[in-house]
Amino acid sequence: MIEGVLLDLGGVVYVGDQPLPGALEALERLRATGLPLRYITNTTRTPKRGMMDKLWRLGVPAGEAELFMPALAARRYIEARGSSPHLLVHPALEEDFAGLPGDGPEAVVIGDAAEGFTYQALNDAFRALVGGAEFLALARNRSFQDADGALSLDAGPFVAALEYASGREATLFGKPSRAFFEAVMVGDDVESDVAGAMAAGLIGVLLRCGKYRPGDEALVEPPPSAVLADLTEAVDWILAHARR
Repeated sequence: MIEGVLLDLGGVVYVGDQPLPGALEALERLRATGLPLRYITNTTRTPKRGMMDKLWRLGVPAGEAELFMPALAARRYIEARGSSPHLLVHPALEEDFAGLPGDGPEAVVIGDAAEGFTYQALNDAFRALVGGAEFLALARNRSFQDADGALSLDAGPFVAALEYASGREATLFGKPSRAFFEAVMVGDDVESDVAGAMAAGLIGVLLRCGKYRPGDEALVEPPPSAVLADLTEAVDWILAHARR
């Protein structure tokens, strides 16, 4: 029986600055059931403030407490340990780490830095890791669907490069980290969304939209619990199973 829903955003609810057809109506139906709903995203180019602004602008009914982002989890972790962040992130995301101490043990934090992934920035992070800094990754997605509809490199390849160079494994704060999942997961990324949820013993629903490419469902084992066209079909599926 389904008792809660974790919903990916990019490629599932919207692409770029446009909601996907039927997505807002599907969300209304889902919220009307009373099932606990949380929006989760591996986006690391946008701070929480900017993400909430975007959701409200698109008409997505989301409360502050319903949005989960890797940067917020990493900040709480850094605060608890009294660490000093060495940021390799997009400039827009820096506000989510504002006010943290600068005199504690160093922790390298890597997200999707976009044009900030210069040799100098990567080498500085590498040297910090070799020097003993903690290694925190906000996401390790291979790619994301960009505003033009094509796939672009995400943070994962750069995380992997630093892991290879430093001989260190990053602590992951985004999907597919097991701790990120607590209910049925609906997403367009078979590795980060679906496989991560199913590795946690949960239901994983893959949508054939967003970054989905034909054959993705065959890339993971066990296969997704369901492969559906879009959020409208996913809500139909959830409602049918929630009633059982």
